[in-house]
Amino acid sequence: MALDLTPEQKATGKANFEQASGDLARAGKMNSMVVGGSPSDQAKPDRRDFIKAGLAAGGVVPVSAAVYYGYQSWKGNKAVRTALIGCGDEGGVLVGDHNPEFNEIVAVCDIRPSNMKRIFDGDTGPRKGLKKLYGEKTAEKIAKYDSLDKLLADKSKLGLEAVVIATPLNTHDVIVKACLDAGLHTLCEKLMARTIGKCKSMIKYAKDKGLLLSIGHQRHYSTLYANALEVVNAGVLGDIKHIRAQWPRNNSWPFTASDAERAKFAQGFDIPFYRDGWCKPILKDDADALPPEKLAELAFGNVNEYGFKDVKELVRWRLYDKTGGGLMAELGSHQLDASSIILGHVKPIAVSGIGGKFFYGKGRNDRESDDGVFVTYEFPGPNHPRAKKGGKDESDIVVVTYSSFNTNSFEDYGECVMGSRGTMIISKEAEVYMYKEPEPAKPNSGGRDTKVTVTTEGGKKPAMEATSTWGGGGGAAISKAPGAAAWDSAVRGYRTEMEHFAYCLRKWQELKQPVSYEKDEKGHLKYADIIPNCHGEVAMADAILALTANMAMAKKERIEFDEAWFDAASDAVPETKHAKKA
Repeated sequence: MALDLTPEQKATGKANFEQASGDLARAGKMNSMVVGGSPSDQAKPDRRDFIKAGLAAGGVVPVSAAVYYGYQSWKGNKAVRTALIGCGDEGGVLVGDHNPEFNEIVAVCDIRPSNMKRIFDGDTGPRKGLKKLYGEKTAEKIAKYDSLDKLLADKSKLGLEAVVIATPLNTHDVIVKACLDAGLHTLCEKLMARTIGKCKSMIKYAKDKGLLLSIGHQRHYSTLYANALEVVNAGVLGDIKHIRAQWPRNNSWPFTASDAERAKFAQGFDIPFYRDGWCKPILKDDADALPPEKLAELAFGNVNEYGFKDVKELVRWRLYDKTGGGLMAELGSHQLDASSIILGHVKPIAVSGIGGKFFYGKGRNDRESDDGVFVTYEFPGPNHPRAKKGGKDESDIVVVTYSSFNTNSFEDYGECVMGSRGTMIISKEAEVYMYKEPEPAKPNSGGRDTKVTVTTEGGKKPAMEATSTWGGGGGAAISKAPGAAAWDSAVRGYRTEMEHFAYCLRKWQELKQPVSYEKDEKGHLKYADIIPNCHGEVAMADAILALTANMAMAKKERIEFDEAWFDAASDAVPETKHAKKA
């Protein structure tokens, strides 16, 4: 995120954050909030006490995600029998990071033969494959389906309890509803749906069915973001007025393939000009299995909404307006989700921005979606009327910017939170750096090279102080599964979101009642401790942020957010007024 940080300055920033976490915990000043979606989603007191006790003597305590999110009591439960629907890129990530002690994959479903092979064999990186995770003999017993109808028809035979959905965006709502109709608890990948109207329909459907609906914005289960949020909530950064978020990528290099790889490509389809994960070559196996008439049969009875005109549109669904939501839905939703979390889930005031096809074009990975975006959000500060009942300061605004371009990856992705007393950088979902603002006429009182501690003396608000040396030990260490690679630790949240989903499911089974999303008189979920952190209403807010930005860029205008859009019971949606006309 920061262009000019030296390795030494990064080490200082990382140690500053860990020191601040420890100082605040030892002083009992941690807010102890999970990264969930509402003020009612409180972390368990046992976590707070566990950290405080361990840090009292200056020690560093490893805190597992299970302890942090309150589901450490899993022992003795049977794994939830789960089916994966959608075995592409994101499905492979979820399979690669799931814990078979919580979710046992008993069936997989995908209409593309290449995806079915890949989900079992795996490939490099996080997509390990079922054979590696379960062993070849066990993996052979996992049922394979090439249509949703066939899978759901066998739900009893399979003993299915839940599904994980990782299909193209335009199919989320129809597949979620079919699975809920079948009595299955559902975890669906983000973005929640292609329109906010569909998001609201999904929320109502899950409530009516009395089943869990969780959406995979994994930062709600990242211990990294959870600890960062606690430090932010303690106030040590001062008055936050700007958050700079970004996800730069470089997909501008020529596409290359060996003769053996090219022999697998289908005839009659273009070969990518640039190397781009969203614009993949069309494989012969997929093209042969899925001619247009077969795709029409699989379109859930509505070709216009849920169908694909050919296999190319299916494979490259992120490139088209009907099937995907572009950079804002696929990448920006993560950054805006993180920014929203940091600001306490206040509803934004307005968004404006510019986006377009600035690089790709005819014969060069052409697409309908933008290949570069830069958007600016106006969020209410803590004293703004939209953030605080009785708030009167309409000038209390926090500016959040987000950018993503496909031609340069010089900077890392992440969020830079800038306050009047300090700066926090959350980089690549892996590290947090923190720095103190220098004080006027006080040499060495802040900056990139300054070590800090956090003081809480005399009943004052916690504040960063420059120090020549750190003292008292750092904060609670962020732990990961034994032997797990750095990528798939609890830091990123994929494993945790699936574990907690399974935990919530078992708790509702113990209660022997339908899932209840009932709220108390303050608007807080009555059963927040056994509802996934990113339930439908939380995920809908993330979708509103991403999809309204697309509308603002398409219309080249500033769009003000209507608070009724965020009310799941209201019929008001942004697409009614602001969607781009075909």
